[in-house]
Formats: sequence, C-alpha cells, structure tokens
Amino acid sequence: MDGRMNSEKPVTRIQRRNRETIREAALDVFSQHGFRGATLDQIAQAAGLSKPNLLYYFPSKEAIHVELLSHLMTDWLEPLQALDPTGDPVEEIVDYVMRKLDMARDMPRESRLFANEIVQGAPRIMDMITGELKDLVDEKAAVIEGWSDEGKISKLDPYHLIFSIWATTQHYADFDVQVRGILAPEGTSHLDDARTFLRQMYCAALTKAS
Repeated sequence: MDGRMNSEKPVTRIQRRNRETIREAALDVFSQHGFRGATLDQIAQAAGLSKPNLLYYFPSKEAIHVELLSHLMTDWLEPLQALDPTGDPVEEIVDYVMRKLDMARDMPRESRLFANEIVQGAPRIMDMITGELKDLVDEKAAVIEGWSDEGKISKLDPYHLIFSIWATTQHYADFDVQVRGILAPEGTSHLDDARTFLRQMYCAALTKAS
C-alpha cells in the first residue's frame, strides 16, 4: 500500500504529511468524478504537488484508490461491529441506524467513493465484500434473527433489514444534491429531521404488535 516508497526505510514526518495530503485530495477527486473520471493530474493539482512527486508516493491512480477503499472498509464495518448481542434489540438496531446516519453526515465523500466503486461492479474491493463484510453481516444477521425467533422484535428478514438501513442512511450522502434540491435545508438541519423519522420508522417496524 506504500507505493514506491521503500518500506524498510523510516518514514519521515514530511512523507507522512504528503501521503495524507494526497489521500485527502484523491478522496475529493474520486468522490466527485469516480475512478474512471479521475486523473492523476487532477489529484496532483488538488494536493498541490507535481505529478512526479505524487508518483513517488503512489505508483498509479489505482494504488491510491485501493488504499482509500481499504481504509474506508475499516470505518464502514465499525458501526455494525458495535451492535451488541447482549443489548436491548430495538435500541441496538436503532442505534446502528443513527451511527450510519452520522457517517452520512460526517463522511459524505467516503460514502460516495464507496457507492461509485459498487456501481462499477466493485472491481477493487469484491474480495472485501465477499470476505470480511459478508462475514460480519452474516454474524449480525444471526443475532437479529435470534432476537426475532425469541420474540424480542418483529419477525423480519435480517439481511433485508440491514440493506434497508444502508439505503435509508447512505442516501443522504450519496444523493445529497437531490435531497438539498428538494428540501433546500440550512446546513445539515434536514439530518435532524431524518434522525427523528428513521427512529420512528424503525421502532415501529421492530416492535411486535401486542
């Protein structure tokens, strides 16, 4: 993941700073233009570096993209990993919804980067999706199914519940322009309304009718 840099040599503070600068610039460029539309020239310009200097740290556009996606997958897994099998089922699932909505607010570029990769068929992260992501979803789906079987929540398909959570939260990052075009919100005030709505919707869906 360190491009052409010799991993045996200690990394200097300037090298760490330049790598971070490149990643930040690339995140902006990739989230706006997608992998295919982005160029090394655009990334170098956004980073304030020459293209040869950029290529010292990363040998290709794909190398930068893969590193960003690898770091992103770690962040993407954390909210679902936090779902506690010993907690209150409704609270745990709703808290997961809120954590995903927070990510849409705080990490919109990362969400769009991930969405663009998925739309293209996930050529650079399919092994992560069918590996660590699938393993985690299988694990948490079993927890949710257990809660459902025990009568603690409504009977529902745990996988499609998780998919619906992704859809209703990541939408606010991936389709931000559309949301803002319709609502014309001030800042992120619409996400406060979204929190209220999603909490009500999932609580109603998860609570067994008496």
